[in-house]
Amino acid sequence: MSRMFGTDGVRGVANVELTPELAFKLGFAAATYFGREVKQPKILIGRDTRRSGVMLECALVAGICSAGGNAHSLGTICTPAVSYLTPVAGAQAGVVISASHNPFEDNGIKFFSASGHKLPDAVEDEIEELVHTPIDYSKAPSGSSVGKLFYEYNMATKYVEHIINTATTNLRGLKVVLDCSNGANSEMAPVILRSLGADVTVIFDRPDGDNINNGCGSTHLEALQKKVLEVGANLGIANDGDADRCLAVDENGVALDGDQIMLICALELQKQHKLHDNTLVTTVMSNIGLHKALAEHGCRSAKTAVGDRYVLEEMLKNNYSIGGEQSGHIIFREHANTGDGILTAVQLMCAMINNNKPLSELGNLMVKYPQVLVNVRVKDKTGWEENVKIKEIIEHYKAELGNDGQILVRASGTEALIRIMAEGPDQTRLDYIANEIANVVREELV
Repeated sequence: MSRMFGTDGVRGVANVELTPELAFKLGFAAATYFGREVKQPKILIGRDTRRSGVMLECALVAGICSAGGNAHSLGTICTPAVSYLTPVAGAQAGVVISASHNPFEDNGIKFFSASGHKLPDAVEDEIEELVHTPIDYSKAPSGSSVGKLFYEYNMATKYVEHIINTATTNLRGLKVVLDCSNGANSEMAPVILRSLGADVTVIFDRPDGDNINNGCGSTHLEALQKKVLEVGANLGIANDGDADRCLAVDENGVALDGDQIMLICALELQKQHKLHDNTLVTTVMSNIGLHKALAEHGCRSAKTAVGDRYVLEEMLKNNYSIGGEQSGHIIFREHANTGDGILTAVQLMCAMINNNKPLSELGNLMVKYPQVLVNVRVKDKTGWEENVKIKEIIEHYKAELGNDGQILVRASGTEALIRIMAEGPDQTRLDYIANEIANVVREELV
């Protein structure tokens, strides 16, 4: 049986794979687990703007209350806000109903601990075991032991105030286009940037339940690039559906990925003497150009597996200040316990003001090596690492690239995909290498 929890919670097509029944069981299991030391655990719940969010929230709340927990609904709110508010509210856990950057048909359920951190694998495994354990209602809470539902929609203001207070300068003079991806940050993000003095043009801030991430947000930058040029903005900011990602567009309409944003922000922290051990935590997906640029400025990188949870684990273990992913999940340890799209935007814009430089100049601090990504949809992604033919072709091309490139092949944490990344100095050769590996994957696994 494959593991229920992926790299970012439990995901699937809403009402097909991620059913109300499963949401109920996850709620019951979570309240049971977090209720081991507290009689009626307090669990915060937030969701993004998907049509299925309310349906799954109702089932999740029923499960929590059935197990004796108290559910505190935050309504539509971004993932990093739930992470921040869970310890602030003294809750035993937080839950987010979201599938992040995925299409609206998908949804997901992910948990945060009392400290606002994503759960370790061992805890997720215990919750999964409870999900698979039949509920004995003869021993379930009854009467006054049944949990309650509380509506806490005003709690979002505490998160807004927190993000505003992280700014090292005001943002007056900056004209920004903000793409909210028709997602969870559609109301809060514009308020935050305007409160800091920025001139904000907002696009894709009219969620209707079905349009989240649809041709917008951090996975579709084309409309943002066009709008930045149209209004003559200094930059554009794109979040994803649950606003834990941030990508940017400079004044010329050129996109900046998470590697470039991390470098800019890490060097800003270095100037402030806040970059612990002069180290930036990255994943194995980060571009070689990032590591070379860090070295040029007297910094280093610590690499982890793909997933912001693994980035955070490394940061906590060594007290590092900043880390993240090329996809735009960036963690500022002083202010957050998870990737935060609007916090990242604020820190990036502060770096622009503090350095008095346009984003195009800051973005050119690193030279990006060509990188090719190929996704292969497979019937079953489990056990692919043991396939002899796949292993042989990967090792062959790793040897060819040597120290001037890298190859990373991994299974998606959320979809039935094998992801192939090849990086090096020659784009044409990389295209060939990635497709050769993809062909073998297809032959063996499709």
